[in-house]
Amino acid sequence: MQKIILITGASRGIGAATALQAAQRGYAVCVNYRQNADAAEKVIEQIKSAGGRAIAVAADVSQESQVVKLFEAVDKAFGPLTALVNNAGYTEKQSRVEAMDAQRLQRVFATNVTASFLCAREAVKRMSTKHGGQGGAIVNISSLAAQLGGPGEYVDYAAAKGAIDTMTIGLAKEVADEGIRVNGVRPGLIYTEFHAGGGDPTRVDRLKETIPMKRGGKPEEIAQAVLWLLSDEASYCTGTILNVSGGR
Repeated sequence: MQKIILITGASRGIGAATALQAAQRGYAVCVNYRQNADAAEKVIEQIKSAGGRAIAVAADVSQESQVVKLFEAVDKAFGPLTALVNNAGYTEKQSRVEAMDAQRLQRVFATNVTASFLCAREAVKRMSTKHGGQGGAIVNISSLAAQLGGPGEYVDYAAAKGAIDTMTIGLAKEVADEGIRVNGVRPGLIYTEFHAGGGDPTRVDRLKETIPMKRGGKPEEIAQAVLWLLSDEASYCTGTILNVSGGR
């Protein structure tokens, strides 16, 4: 069976690293992005220059109609999906809870939670043996913040990732006998551009002494965990959420 993977938010950081490693492992790759077409194309070029197959598809995965079109684009380009990585994430500037308004909360939950549900829905429709599919695997990118709570910085983001953890466990049980495995990865402090979006681009270096391994992680280290969970080596893992956080 041809291996076909869709990775949301894959133009940079963990998503891009996962796309590159997936291509090396023989997947045809769909790199989803919201706005940064140039960054997405660079990932595609790297994959193709190494002999892989890849497409870039723009879609805001918090929007239902765009999610449907995204999955239809994968169907048309490659055929039935076998792997999904719900990686797209979003946070706002660091803030205490008393300063958060409803609009902020809606934005954070739309990209981190609603989007993951919508993409999982479309993936299950294609993978489930109940619907005539041949099975597959889903990995949801959570965050160690789901366990730590993000006090003084991102309690809303941490809560959204807590929802992803619960979704991972529930969906895993729901589709376990339909040929689909659903697992999650909780990254710790990782060197990506994500922290700059929260207004703290040096956050990893600022906090790395709180990590038992005394260093931040690399996107490639998260990607390796994701690809393992997607692989047959993890064939008896479902509902598992793996911390990749340097011991934090």
